[in-house]
Amino acid sequence: MKRTVSFVQPRRLTGGRHLINRFFLLALTSCTFFVLSCEKAPEEEIGPAEIAASNRPAAGMIGINVVLNAPITEAALAELNALGTVLDVLPQIRALTMRASSSNLQAIQKLSFVEAANPDAARQGSPLDAVAVADFSNGLNTWNLDAINVTDLGQGRTIAQDGNGVFIGVLDTGLLDSWRQYFPQERIATQYARSFGGGGGERGTVSDQPNKWEHDQDSHGTHVTSTIIGYNLGGTSINGAAPMATIIPVKVLGQNGSGWSSVVARGIMYMAELKAGVLKDSPVVINMSLGGPVLDAIEKAAMDYAISQGVIIVASAGNRGTAGMGYPGAYEPVISVASASLNSAFVTPTWWYSFNVADPTNVADFFISTFSSRAKSGQDLDVTAPGQYIVGPYQLNSGTLSYYYLSGTSMASPHVAGIVALMAQKDPTLTAERAERILEAVALPMATPEAAGHGFITADAALAGMDSQTSSPRRPRAR
Repeated sequence: MKRTVSFVQPRRLTGGRHLINRFFLLALTSCTFFVLSCEKAPEEEIGPAEIAASNRPAAGMIGINVVLNAPITEAALAELNALGTVLDVLPQIRALTMRASSSNLQAIQKLSFVEAANPDAARQGSPLDAVAVADFSNGLNTWNLDAINVTDLGQGRTIAQDGNGVFIGVLDTGLLDSWRQYFPQERIATQYARSFGGGGGERGTVSDQPNKWEHDQDSHGTHVTSTIIGYNLGGTSINGAAPMATIIPVKVLGQNGSGWSSVVARGIMYMAELKAGVLKDSPVVINMSLGGPVLDAIEKAAMDYAISQGVIIVASAGNRGTAGMGYPGAYEPVISVASASLNSAFVTPTWWYSFNVADPTNVADFFISTFSSRAKSGQDLDVTAPGQYIVGPYQLNSGTLSYYYLSGTSMASPHVAGIVALMAQKDPTLTAERAERILEAVALPMATPEAAGHGFITADAALAGMDSQTSSPRRPRAR
C-alpha cells in the first residue's frame, strides 16, 4: 500500500518544499495548524475533580487510592470493605485502590492504619513495515540534539556514550500501530512492553490490557520515544539523545492522552519489579511526560519504591506557566525538566536540522518557554532542556506517516531521560540521587530558579560532571 508522508509546519512558515539530506522531500502544507502541545494549556486544563465528576454515576462512587502506615492485614481490608470495595492491592508499598462513596472518603482517611487516602488524580500527557537499520546513531543532527551536545552539525555524534545497555521505560500512551516504520525493532523491548488501564471515576481499579501498548491512537508516546532513540523520517535517519538505549513502552494513558494516577502508579511499580528482577543487572530509567496539579499518595509511594530499587525517574515540569508545576515532576526525588527554545528558530525553513548551535553552549541563545511551569513553594524544579518546536512522528490519520513540531515540557523530559541513560551507561551503579545532584551541579544557569531550575543541561557537561560529583552531600534546597 502506498503511504504518504506529511510534515505540518507552524503558521510562521509559508508553504514550500525543502530537501532533507538529499534523500527525502518534506511535503510542507499551508495548514493553519500551529503547534501541538503535550499537555493542555492552563486555561484548558482538566483537573481531577472535573474528570471524576464527568465519570461519576448518580450514587457518587469514586476511585480512592489508599496508602497504609502498616502492612496490609485481613482486619484492615475488612474495615475498608465496610466503607467501600477494595479492588487492587499493592503490598510492596502498603497501598491499595478501592471504590467507595465520596461521602466515605473522610472516614477512610481517619482510620488509624491509613497514612493517606485521596480520590484518584487525573493525569494528562496525549501488517507493518519495519525499519531496516538497527539504530540511528549515525542519524541526522537536529537543533535540539545539537543544543544538548550529543551531536553537532556536520559531525554527527560528538560523545562516546549512546545509551547501550540502558533500559528506559516510557510511561505514556504507548506506541502507534505503525511504530516499526518509525523505530528499529531492536530498540523496542516488546517482551517487556505493557499496558494498564482503568482507574478514576467510579472504577477504583487498574486493569492489565495485553498488547494495547502498540495500538495507541494519540501519538504522544511515539513522539516522546523519538527524542530518546531517534526515528526514521521517510528513509532519513534522525539521531536521538540515546539511540542505543532500549525502550520499554508502558501505556498508562488512554487513547485520548489522559489517565489516572492509580494507573501511573501501577506502571511505575511494573518498572520497579523489572529492575528488581530480570533487569537487576541493567540500569533502568523512567520517563514520564505527564502530570497533574496534585501529588497522589499511591503514586508517591510507587516512586519511592522504584527509586529504592535503583530506578531513576525523569518527568516533565508541566505546561501551566506561572500556575505552578505538575506532579509527579514537582516531587523532590524526581528529576524534573522545564522547557526552553532557541532564539534563532525559523531563521531559515530548514533551521530545525541545518542550524549549527554555537559551542560552547551559550544560554543567551535560548529562552524559557512561556508555557513551561514555574516552581511554587514546596515544588522542586531541577533542569531545563529543549522542549519547543521539537520535530518527531505524530500521526493524525491512520496509514499516513506524518511529522510535527511539538511543544511542551513533555518534549523536554525525554532529552534529559536520554542524558541520564548516557550517564548510566558510563556508570551502571548511578543512583537517582547522584544523577540529580550531578545534573543540578553542571547545568548552566539561564533564568530565575522558579523558571529554569538549576539551568540548561547538556550531555557533555553531565558526563564530565560524573568524574567530580561522586559522593558529596546534596546541597540544601531553597523553599
